Amino acid sequence: MTQTTTKSGPNPSDPAKKARLVVWILLAVIVAGGLVWYAVATATKPAPTPPPAAADVQLVREDSHRVTSPASEQAQLVEFLDFECESCRAAEPLVQELKQEFGDRITFVHRYFPLPGHRNSGQAALAVEAAAQQGKYEQMYAKMFDTQPQWGNKQDSQAALFRTFAQELGLDLNAYDAAVSAESTKDRIRKDVADGTALGVTGTPTFFLDGKKLVLDSEEQFRQLLSDAAK
Repeated sequence: MTQTTTKSGPNPSDPAKKARLVVWILLAVIVAGGLVWYAVATATKPAPTPPPAAADVQLVREDSHRVTSPASEQAQLVEFLDFECESCRAAEPLVQELKQEFGDRITFVHRYFPLPGHRNSGQAALAVEAAAQQGKYEQMYAKMFDTQPQWGNKQDSQAALFRTFAQELGLDLNAYDAAVSAESTKDRIRKDVADGTALGVTGTPTFFLDGKKLVLDSEEQFRQLLSDAAK
């Protein structure tokens, strides 16, 4: 009887196992690399400013811009505004009239509230706050509303134009550039937005008279409310 000899050879499953092993090693390297980059990005990314806790929400903060200083304050009118908002610009002449009429009895307070749909409103707020740090808040504030038709509703950055405004106002441009870029300036504006959001502000201009959010129907109503508060 002839004996059949069976030759021993590699198990057909060995190549598949090796291929799978190589794939798992590659995946492990990729995942490890991804985790490293995630850790680096997380460590270097600036921490976002958290929304204020309910107890920390303030309608007026110590550093809020008070544009009138009555000797004997009878009331406070707080406006959340956006320099790119057409409604804010339209309301500005009336607000200025009311400020002249009641500014000796009512403290008028401005707070920033750049809306996300306005491409350059945040940059405008930064420019105004940078000017405020050099004592030119009201001048840059007026400049923004006066020139809004020139730069509003544009999709490209208007930062260079705002810098020319700073130059026209005689600001120290090195200090202006540093202030616009400073995280502390950005945090100042974020805090206004966070307070406004917590207080129920959803659009601009929004006014609060002695802590009460106003729903306005007419100029006459607005003036009467201030007149009553100023008594």
